Amino acid sequence: MITLEVLRTGPLALLEDLGRPGLAHVGVTRSGAADRRAHRLANRLVANPDDHATVEITLGGFAARVHGGDVDIAVTGADTDPAVSGVPFGTNSIHHVRAGEVISLGAPHTGLRSYLAVRGGIAVEPVLGSRSYDVMSAIGPLPLRPGDVLPVGAHTTGYPELDQAPVAAIAEDLLELRVVPGPRDDWFTDPDALVHTDWIATDRSDRVGMRLAGRPLAYRWPDRQLPSEGATRGAIQVPPNGHPVILGPDHPVTGGYPVIGVVTDTDTDKVAQIRPGQTVRLHWTRPRIAAGSRAGW
Repeated sequence: MITLEVLRTGPLALLEDLGRPGLAHVGVTRSGAADRRAHRLANRLVANPDDHATVEITLGGFAARVHGGDVDIAVTGADTDPAVSGVPFGTNSIHHVRAGEVISLGAPHTGLRSYLAVRGGIAVEPVLGSRSYDVMSAIGPLPLRPGDVLPVGAHTTGYPELDQAPVAAIAEDLLELRVVPGPRDDWFTDPDALVHTDWIATDRSDRVGMRLAGRPLAYRWPDRQLPSEGATRGAIQVPPNGHPVILGPDHPVTGGYPVIGVVTDTDTDKVAQIRPGQTVRLHWTRPRIAAGSRAGW
């Protein structure tokens, strides 16, 4: 059996696939790769199905040794100068690794999360149908530690068709996100302040949610409480302090803070690559309906 022996993990290394959908009714969120686009690309480069598990590496610093045979790998997402036994190879490209060689990732130039795919996928035992780790509920294979041995699954007969994928560089300063208004934008005295403010991503951000700092948003009814409602990835909740939180892949299944808008599904992958200290600007994707013109007012 081919395996990867984890030597270093960096700040955080998790196994992630496309998550466990359909379990919100029992209190289990979907979870899965924070940057699904990068995860899928890594798998496609090595001819894996999209749902095979990859290693999600936050801020680089990961290393693993290959045992038991040769493998084909790809690294996508944040550019961490990936290397095999000290020899660099390109991000978003395929590389052949021989038994005994060491795969290593440095610190990313831009972006936050990288994805390491191995042809055949990481074949640990799934939990509730997924190999993803949910940081909030601690469901799934535990965060990786030095000494962990990861089995590599059997690969398909097909072989990768591309040596490298052309991918635009991840923004290193201002990042812009598209937002669908509502459903609770009428709970704020000036909902458009959300898109007229340059927000800063704080270091109090993780896979559960990304906290933004800036001019606080004001509730229209400060003493009114909203019953808990279903939550979704990309929802922008606003707690009483007025600082928005963009929910990530490991968000709770319900929440009681009003949701002023929801980041488009495509742009939630961009959220996964935002670093603390980076500027975030939001834009409505369609005209917002003024609160006073809504039915029932």
